[in-house]
Amino acid sequence: MRILVQPFPWYVAGPLIAVNLFLLLYFGQRFGISTSMKTTCAALGAGSKIPFFNYDWKKEDWLLIYTLGTIIGGFLAFHFLHAGDAVIVSDKTKTALDNLGIAANQSFEPAELFSVEHIFTLKGIAILLGGGLLIGFGTRWANGCTSGHAISGLSDLQLPSLVAVIGFFIGGLVMTHLLIPIIFK
Repeated sequence: MRILVQPFPWYVAGPLIAVNLFLLLYFGQRFGISTSMKTTCAALGAGSKIPFFNYDWKKEDWLLIYTLGTIIGGFLAFHFLHAGDAVIVSDKTKTALDNLGIAANQSFEPAELFSVEHIFTLKGIAILLGGGLLIGFGTRWANGCTSGHAISGLSDLQLPSLVAVIGFFIGGLVMTHLLIPIIFK
């Protein structure tokens, strides 16, 4: 059952993100998914094996509820607020994806990358493992993830967040224009 017939509009989603951020700032909290994953690992007992997770996670227990709400919200939005339309990309992007063997306008998770048949190939495992290592390393090195720096850090006018976001964009451009064509050719 779909409630919407059009994609969820940016002018609703954007202000909702802003209200969320203002509430977090008002209550003295900062948003970031990497911090919530760290808190989850600590709450599940990873601190007994890895010193990084050995801290008083109960000071951040609100993040566990916040993360659960994020997951539930994503599920509800996908199943009830998603119009079901194909992803619309420009003709130039469609041509570039077609040249890489990726069908455009199908979904945000192209089957050529995320289907079970492709994930469990040597190339698929290498991409997932390499990407996961790079994201994990980058998140620790930048002391936060893209959502934490770009949403919370920039709104707090933090210079390290500006530097991190610039780095994220440069990394995205390098991946898009240099590495993906090499990986998928």
